[in-house]
Amino acid sequence: MAAWPFPTVTRRLVVLGAAATAALGGVLRPTEAWAAVRASAVRLGRHEEFTRFVLDVSQAVDFSLFTLTDPNRVVIDLPEVEWSFGEENLPPAKGVVSSLRWGLFQPGQSRVVLDLVRPANVKQAFLLPPNGQVGWRFVLDLQETSLTQFLAAAGPEKRIGSLKSAPEPTPPKVQEASLRPAPQAPSKEVERAQKVIVIDPGHGGVDPGAIGASGVYEKNITLAAAREFRDILQKSGKFKVVLTRDRDIFLPLRDRFEVARRHQADLFISLHADSIKNPSVRGLSVYTLSEKASDSEAAALADKENKADIIAGIDLSHESVEVTNILIDLAQRETMNLSSRIAEHLIDELKRDVKLLPRSHRFAGFAVLKAPDVPSILIEMGYLSNAEEERLLRQASYRAKLGKALERTLDGFFSRTQKAYRP
Repeated sequence: MAAWPFPTVTRRLVVLGAAATAALGGVLRPTEAWAAVRASAVRLGRHEEFTRFVLDVSQAVDFSLFTLTDPNRVVIDLPEVEWSFGEENLPPAKGVVSSLRWGLFQPGQSRVVLDLVRPANVKQAFLLPPNGQVGWRFVLDLQETSLTQFLAAAGPEKRIGSLKSAPEPTPPKVQEASLRPAPQAPSKEVERAQKVIVIDPGHGGVDPGAIGASGVYEKNITLAAAREFRDILQKSGKFKVVLTRDRDIFLPLRDRFEVARRHQADLFISLHADSIKNPSVRGLSVYTLSEKASDSEAAALADKENKADIIAGIDLSHESVEVTNILIDLAQRETMNLSSRIAEHLIDELKRDVKLLPRSHRFAGFAVLKAPDVPSILIEMGYLSNAEEERLLRQASYRAKLGKALERTLDGFFSRTQKAYRP
C-alpha cells in the first residue's frame, strides 16, 4: 500500500515534548484546558524504511514515549485526552505495528500502546502544526531494528520527551467511589453492622478487555454492571460498597485488591465478561483462587487476565516468578474456603435466573484474587463473543437480575455467618 502523503519533516521541526498548555487543576479531574484536548483520528502508514503512526489532536500537547519488551511494544503518554473515535475507526495492521489500544491511564494522563510484530526503535517523534487543511498531528516513525538494539533502547528510564503533567515516577492513583453512610439499624435489639463490599469492574482505560460480537468493550460492560450492583446492594441498607474505579481509567491489578485490603472489606468481587473463538459458547461462571486451575480453559483465562498490566504498557520487569508464587503461598486457607462457600451460594441463586456454564464454580490463579486476608471471587458474567449473551449483558434489566441474585446471596450468607457466631 502506498505511503501516507505526509510532508517531509526536517530535524529542525522535530519537537520532543511541546510546552504544556495548562497545569492539572486536581488529582481526579483535569482542567478545562486538558479536557479540551481531543483526539479525532488515528492512522498507520507503511513507508519504505519505517512505519508511521499519526494521531490527530485538537491542540499542541506534551508527549513522551518509550519501548518495552515481553511483548515488544511502544508506549506513548499524553495529557488526558477525549477520544472521539472508536474501535471501528482503527486502521489495519501495517509495517511493524500489529495492533494498538488507547485510554485513560491515570487521572490527567492518557496512554496509547502500539504492539509490535518485530523489534523497532523510534526514528523520530514530533508534532505537526495545522496547515490550513488539517489540524495538529502527533507523528511517530518506527524503524525496524535488531533485537539487540531494541533491548538496549527499551525501558521507561530511556523515555523520549517529557510529560510535565505526569512526571516519572507517578504510580497510578486508585479512584474509589465510596457510598452513602450506613443507615441506622431498624431494630434496637439487634444491631447489624454493614458489610463492606468492594466491587472491581475489570479492565478500563487503555485496557479495553474483551471485544464483543457487536464491538462492545468488556471494560464498559463491567463498569455498568458494577454501578448497578452497587446501587442494589446499597438500597438494602446492609452493605457499604466501594468501587475500585467509577470511570473509564486503567488500574494495575495489584492496586485493585489493595483497595479491598485498605477498606478491610468483607468481600472483594471482580467483574469480567470473556470472549473466545467459539461463538456458540455462553454461560456465567464464578472463580475463586487456587494454585491449580480447574481445567485448561480456566488456566488460559487467568493467564490472559493477569497480563492486563502488560497490555496497558507497564514495566513489570522487576516482578519475579518468586513474588507471584509467594503471593499464592500466603493466601490463607480460611480465606480461600470462605471465598469458595460464597461462590457456591451465588451459583445456587443464579441458576434459577440465568444460564450457567457447566462446572460453574471454577478455580484459577487470578492475580486480583490473591489478597491473603480478603475473601475474593471473580464473576465471569458471560461471553461477549456469543451474540445472544452480549445482547443480554448490554441490557440494564439483565444486569439488574444478576445484581439482585448477588444481593440475595450476600444477605443470606452473612446473616447465617452472624448467627453462627452470635452468643
